[in-house]
Order: sequence, then C-alpha cells, then structure tokens
Amino acid sequence: MTKNDPMKRYGRQRNMTRNVFFIFTILSLTLLVGAILVAGCSGTGQEKNSSSGKVWHVGILSGMAFFADTEDGFREKMAELGYTEGKNIVYDSRKMVGFDQPAYQSALQEFRDNKVDLVLVFPTEASQEAKAAMKGTGIPVVFANVFTEETGLIESVRQPGGDITGVRWGGPDLTLQRYEVMRELAPGAKRMLIPYQRGYPTTTSQLIALRTAASADGITLVEIPVDNATELEAELNKQAASITGKDTAILAIAEPLFVTPNSFAVIGEFADAHAIPAGGPSMSVNGHETVFGLAPRSVPQGRQAAILADKIFRGTPAGGIPVVTAENYFQLNYWQAQQLGLPVSEGLLSRADEILR
Repeated sequence: MTKNDPMKRYGRQRNMTRNVFFIFTILSLTLLVGAILVAGCSGTGQEKNSSSGKVWHVGILSGMAFFADTEDGFREKMAELGYTEGKNIVYDSRKMVGFDQPAYQSALQEFRDNKVDLVLVFPTEASQEAKAAMKGTGIPVVFANVFTEETGLIESVRQPGGDITGVRWGGPDLTLQRYEVMRELAPGAKRMLIPYQRGYPTTTSQLIALRTAASADGITLVEIPVDNATELEAELNKQAASITGKDTAILAIAEPLFVTPNSFAVIGEFADAHAIPAGGPSMSVNGHETVFGLAPRSVPQGRQAAILADKIFRGTPAGGIPVVTAENYFQLNYWQAQQLGLPVSEGLLSRADEILR
C-alpha cells in the first residue's frame, strides 16, 4: 500500500473525526456543569427558595384598618423577592378594625401555637403585644408603622436585640413637622386642640416636644385625652364657646384615636361646624377631611418590611438587623384649605408630595 493509499487516508480522517468529537463533548459537558454551578451560587431568591423545598409560614397581624395597606406592600415585595404564595410561602392574615388588645393577644397566640416562621405586625400597640407573645419561642417579629421611643420594642435602632426588627416612624420629629405645617396654614391660630388616646404609649415624648415648641411660639395647647369617640365629642363640645374666628386649629399627634373612623367623624364634624382646620394624617370620613397629612405611607413600609423578612429567612438573626426609618409623605388638601380660607404659600405647595385640588 503506497503512502497516498486512499484507505489509509480514510482511516486517519476517521480517527481525527473521533478525536474532535470527543474533545467537543468534553468541552460541552464542562461548560454545562460550570453554568449549573454558577446558577446555584448567583441565582435569584426565587431559585434558591424553590429549590430548598421550604415553605415559609408568615402570620400577619394588621392591628388597625388605617394601616392595612402595609400588608399589600409586604406581599408585593415578597413576590418580587421570589416568594410565591402557595408554593414556597403561605400567609395567615388577621385584620383588626381598631385598637383591640384581647383580639391581638388571641391572634398572636394562634400564630404561636401554629409555630409560624415569622410574624409581621403593625402598628405600635400590636407590635408590643407581638414581642411579648413571641418571647422565648424563637419566632422572629418584623414590625411596621410603629414608634420605637418609650415603647420597649427595641434596644436601639442599630441593634434592636432579641428576635425583633422592623420599620419605624421618625418619632417626635414627625409631630413637630406637623405642628410647623399647621402654623404655616393657620398663622392666626393661637390655640391648638390635641385629641389623643388616653394612656397610649407613644404620646408622652410627642407632647413634651410639642409643649416646648408651642410655648416658644406663644401657642396654647389644649390637650384632650379620651378613651373613645363618645368622650371625644363631649370634650370637643366644651371647647366650642372658646372658638372665635380663625384662632383655633385641631392638630393630631401620632396615635390611634385620630385615625379611627368613628373618632375622626366626630373631629371632622366639629371642625367643619366651626370652620377650623384639622390636620396631621390624611383622613376623609363622611365628607369631612383633614387639610393636610404628613406621615409615612403604609405600602412602602410593607415593602421595606419584606426586605427585612427576606434577610431573616436567609439566616440573619432579626435582632441584629438595623431598624429602618420610614420616609414621610406630605399630602396637601388644597381644596379644603381654600374652603377654609387658609393661605397656602408657594413654599408649602413646593414641599408637598401630593396636592389634592
């Protein structure tokens, strides 16, 4: 057989083809395994959660109807983070209309008995009950729409301690900001009526800050602590004879009475009857409205709380996750201000996140 024999050339070509195919196969398998390993290390939260086989059980205690949207924000963000309801997460949601301590305790006891993996709770008083109910269980608590001052919820903002963390309001600073807005809207008001829930845990620090500011400005504060709407109506009626012209305003501090619908109905009716402004949170009941609202919004807080919950599910102890401070949202009811004949400066308009006309 000669050097250029066709059969010999065919054999060499066939061996080369086999070698190329073998090398190509090895390279393909190597790339495939590498891709799988990379996906396992850097995949989305959804991939990690679904592959783990864990189904997270979250108990949600919505302590007041005014803050119910917090849950919506939480669920939305959890879905974005890869937690699919019915697949790798289930929710047990309990909704309360207003402040109801026995109902809070009952719901929390059920969460405890059912050994939920996490409790989302709001606002302040419900969060206090949740911390107490989950103590010693190892069940982490994530709160929202709360005041942390004077409530015993956390050790510090940076290190909340225990099995709790969450999203807080800005404390007495919020009350002072509301006070300054009312001063701009109602410069002739020399008296401010301050209705609030008697004995509520967040009121003391707010009132101290407010008293100092009002004293410096020559403003008289009329503090009205009550237990319910009936008492509130009686106390407000006592103030009616002292109102002359535009010398009075109603200012809300951060507490539950003002944002409870039946109580605000009393406040709104009284304010409209005497043509005086009421403000603090954004409220509208039976055609009665506040002239402005300044407070963190619930949906964004729910989304912030979801990020904290995700960190906990990934292994970070709740007590070591810094508490987040929610951003305020300023809503100006320009139409209501015009109805009351209040001056609305360009400065207020420019600062408003939303203007109702």
